[in-house]
Amino acid sequence: MSRAYKSAPNDRIIVGASQSTGLERDHNEDAQLVIKGDSAGAEPLPEFGLFMVADGMGGHRSGEVASNISIRSVARKLMEDTILHMLDLDNPTEMLPLQELLHAALEEANTAVVEQVPGGGTTMTAVLLLGSQMTIGHVGDSRAYSINNGQIEILTRDHSLVERLKELGQLTAEEAESHPQRNVLYRAIGQGANLEIDVFTTAAPKGGHLLICSDGLWGVVPDPQIKHVVNDAPHPQIACEQLVQAANLAGGPDNISVVIVRFPSA
Repeated sequence: MSRAYKSAPNDRIIVGASQSTGLERDHNEDAQLVIKGDSAGAEPLPEFGLFMVADGMGGHRSGEVASNISIRSVARKLMEDTILHMLDLDNPTEMLPLQELLHAALEEANTAVVEQVPGGGTTMTAVLLLGSQMTIGHVGDSRAYSINNGQIEILTRDHSLVERLKELGQLTAEEAESHPQRNVLYRAIGQGANLEIDVFTTAAPKGGHLLICSDGLWGVVPDPQIKHVVNDAPHPQIACEQLVQAANLAGGPDNISVVIVRFPSA
């Protein structure tokens, strides 16, 4: 039986999120977080949101600790420096550039994991939405996609060995899919100091979707199928649940995390 979801105003974003341990793992090392809001009145704030997926790694449950520390660290830092900053009427000061703030937040998360979870690490894909702009911070191989106008586009770049070999022309896309080291990362939060972090800003896809997911989804469900599920579902939450189900039907070899944001057309 399909669930009924309350419709949202046509000029507001709609968000869904879902997770699964998968069929082959006995615990969940993924973490995700969704925060969204807007305001109304004489001086309304722009619509804002923070959406994150982290995929932990490391033995003895270090991965799940690392991913949760990272999610909480980044969320706390960004909420203080963006949303709480905008709400501070007593000390109005100019906010630092969002790319700089997001970069600093991921650096703090890296330091926290290095100090608190020796041997642990995590991917991180964090999207800070403010008005019509998305600022994206990324480390590892969790992904952010834009799905719009019948197309699906990967916004982030996998920091994996096979992706690097593809970029160097030493592997084809087909060879990369079955490569024995396809899950080996050369960048991850918690793997040492001087972490390189990808940070960029792009326009929110009007009338389209943002998808953030761990490799438990994109590693087993092809992009065309992901696109069709997202476009055909009546609500982002239904799309998230259907994508998790599709990953499990494909064998569910890993933890699965999915966050989808649907944007108004104007």
